[in-house]
Amino acid sequence: MNYAEIKTTDIANGEGVRVSLFVSGCRRHCKNCFNRMTWDFSYGRPFTEQTEEQLLNALSPDHIAGLTLLGGDPFEPENQRALLPFVKRVKERFPKKTIWCYTGYTYANGGIEEEQAACEVTRELISCLDVLVDGRFVEELKDIRLLFRGSSNQRIIDVKRSIESGNVVLYLT
Repeated sequence: MNYAEIKTTDIANGEGVRVSLFVSGCRRHCKNCFNRMTWDFSYGRPFTEQTEEQLLNALSPDHIAGLTLLGGDPFEPENQRALLPFVKRVKERFPKKTIWCYTGYTYANGGIEEEQAACEVTRELISCLDVLVDGRFVEELKDIRLLFRGSSNQRIIDVKRSIESGNVVLYLT
């Protein structure tokens, strides 16, 4: 997996001050995507053990609320497989910090609705998340007043409560 960017003090992509990892690779190609260069799976730099250590160090300070995964799309199968071991390390080392993730795919029943994104690690990766912002960016539904999302079709999902209830439970509306 490659990544496009790391932000160590991000306040736009989730609650509080966060560390954000922008992965490379996306097949959704939403019209007027703000991050088109990350559609290419080979864009950016390789995600290595050194990258993981850099991110873990950046997550260490008490003022950091957690990690945000976005891109590209973390739920492209190639990215899921690379992210799962890392996300598990983050959860183990920082159990009180939250993990947010953005995907253009759609959450359903503890997994991803679109078959092309589902793989053998999808459900486990989702179970490691606290908040999932799902759905394609739709230019015609763009609304700059929305918190933590670009278009009104996108949902901010409380993953733990959604898994427990078997229904989508919104974190924020």
